[in-house]
Amino acid sequence: MPTTSTEPHTGVPGDAGATSIDARGPQFTAAVTAVVLVAVLATPTPVATILIAVQALLFAIGALRGVQHTPTAWAFRTWVRPRLTGVAELEDARPPRFAQLVGLAFALVALAGFTTGLTLLGLVATGFALVAALLNAVFRFCLGCEMYLLLDRATRGRAGSVLRA
Repeated sequence: MPTTSTEPHTGVPGDAGATSIDARGPQFTAAVTAVVLVAVLATPTPVATILIAVQALLFAIGALRGVQHTPTAWAFRTWVRPRLTGVAELEDARPPRFAQLVGLAFALVALAGFTTGLTLLGLVATGFALVAALLNAVFRFCLGCEMYLLLDRATRGRAGSVLRA
């Protein structure tokens, strides 16, 4: 059973054709992300720099191609989802994709901090990303998704939403 659907998403008015994903997938991805970010905070700077660069790449794939195209989404579809019981709740893929963009921004700030010797900046940016990942992994509360919904609501009615392009 795939995690994406080409059926129109009915959760957002006027949103025919949006991709829907299994809502448990982003939570799994957030858990994996949290593990990587804890490792970034727990390792020496050279290793942390490599780990945050890898995490930035993962965020970039999710932001540019869509969360359903990330390696963690593949792992979820292949190994985790077949073992889950119950009916999968589907959600619009755009808010998690935007959340990946927000994560990418924090990862790039962290990477810049680590590579320029501003280790504290790298640690703080990583810490912020870790808090967001833990909120999603543990409580299924996605800060980036909530930002997307707020921005979408704020821009709706102004010559079309900039987030729906």
